[in-house]
Amino acid sequence: MQNRRTKLVFRQLRNASLNYNLIENNDRIAVGISGGKDSLLMLYLLQLLKKYTPLDFTMHPILLDLGWKIDTAAIRDYCQAHGTQLHIERTNIGQVVFDYRKEKNPCSLCSHLRRGALNRTAKSLGCNKLALGHHADDVVNTLFISLLFEGHYNVFKPSTYLDRIDLTVIRPMIYISERDITLLGQLINIPIIDKSCPADGNTKRDQVASLLEEIDQKFPGARRKLLGSIENVNPECFWSKAPQP
Repeated sequence: MQNRRTKLVFRQLRNASLNYNLIENNDRIAVGISGGKDSLLMLYLLQLLKKYTPLDFTMHPILLDLGWKIDTAAIRDYCQAHGTQLHIERTNIGQVVFDYRKEKNPCSLCSHLRRGALNRTAKSLGCNKLALGHHADDVVNTLFISLLFEGHYNVFKPSTYLDRIDLTVIRPMIYISERDITLLGQLINIPIIDKSCPADGNTKRDQVASLLEEIDQKFPGARRKLLGSIENVNPECFWSKAPQP
């Protein structure tokens, strides 16, 4: 690691792993690859974690083909350059969501189907963990979506054990901002494939991301403080209804 930004971002991933016991010796980790900068940088950082720490684990990148006919050559080459073999799982998820179901708000169904496909593929490859590339901005966005659209204080966990299929889903990028991911991705020339979705730019998540960008510009550091609030919840400040007879 020869530059400060790499060291900073690597330290954030390592701290997330240490704080939540995400990665352990002998783990066989399926790495969910979307073809975007987040997941590919995660693969790169996990390689650094394996190289610069005593942890002994293996990585198995998985790319779901949703039916968009994307060119995966650059992603294959990138994975091979980092000592891993890309597994491509063919699915008809895109067709189900947009042609068969014709969902007005397709993101929830698509996310559900993709999670199921990733989980099944990870298990078929003999993996005990599945790493997803959700970053710090995703955490805060999810919190705001829950607050604004559902009236709940709800956010995904750094680690979730799925007992039905005996698989642990981990999110080692939760401390890393999208800005740092973008800058480091440009610095180390991470390839990005065109995986345009018909729903891009018109989702609740896009709207909330735009709102949070405005908040962060008006109140610098707001996103980071909101992220910190998730780890510093005071249960006594939450309302609790009296038991009903």
